[in-house]
Amino acid sequence: MKKILVTGANGQLGRCINDASHDFSEAIFTFVSRAELNIENDEELQEYFSKNTFDYCINAAGYTLVEEAESDADAAFKTNAEAVNTLAHCCKDTDTVLIHISTDYVFDGKSKVPYTEKDSTKPLSVYGESKLKGEVNIEKSVVNYFIIRTSWLYSQYGNNFLNTILRFAKTKKEVAITTEQMGTPTNANDLAKAILTIIKADSNAYGTYHFSNKGSATWYDFAEAILKFTEQKNALRLVKTDHYRTFAARPAYSVLDTTKFEQTFSFEIREWKKALKDLINSTNL
Repeated sequence: MKKILVTGANGQLGRCINDASHDFSEAIFTFVSRAELNIENDEELQEYFSKNTFDYCINAAGYTLVEEAESDADAAFKTNAEAVNTLAHCCKDTDTVLIHISTDYVFDGKSKVPYTEKDSTKPLSVYGESKLKGEVNIEKSVVNYFIIRTSWLYSQYGNNFLNTILRFAKTKKEVAITTEQMGTPTNANDLAKAILTIIKADSNAYGTYHFSNKGSATWYDFAEAILKFTEQKNALRLVKTDHYRTFAARPAYSVLDTTKFEQTFSFEIREWKKALKDLINSTNL
């Protein structure tokens, strides 16, 4: 029976993996929050791996505050790069396969077609730089790994765009939403199932993969769909803007090509609107 460690247990992806794990009886899962295992503490991390053995480690922990990272680069790099480096070496030393979550923000957004895993990276933000450094550290560690780049994650849990729009619908009359970015909203529950599919396959097709739901949208399109599927189109007036000011530069286009993942793991990926609608209907958001 496989033993699987999941870091970042209290984050939205960690919680979605926990939900998905209930249908995976062939494995024993250990979910750890930051309070239970701080991956930024090298000694604590090394001691934990010396006392426990796992077949897989899913690293769902990360610094995801894109705006704040611009003024606190040390914090972003400490979690997304330095801690990941230590984690990768711990996995290498204990023969643990590392599954690490990365981001579409490693790209500069100048492409006109979906990014493949072979495309050159060029992050525009501190957050993107820190995540790319984490990827590089994993590759250098020579650990057996799967790096999964994903985009625009949302779920029923935590702070994300879906829950923010639903909160605005209750507290605001109007909100400006940008149309200057094109990407793909991705249901974190779908990503969780995809990650467990890798483990179920017992695959050694290690490397970097892209995973997101199918299709593309602007943040305005995403917000509009949320209000439509929750039947709140009249609760909040959306205003389009192509000049939404942020501290962090973001890729104007970051749609991911998921062909490699689909073909390698025979995984059928849902269209983003269907994934969103199904989540809203199943959780009564």
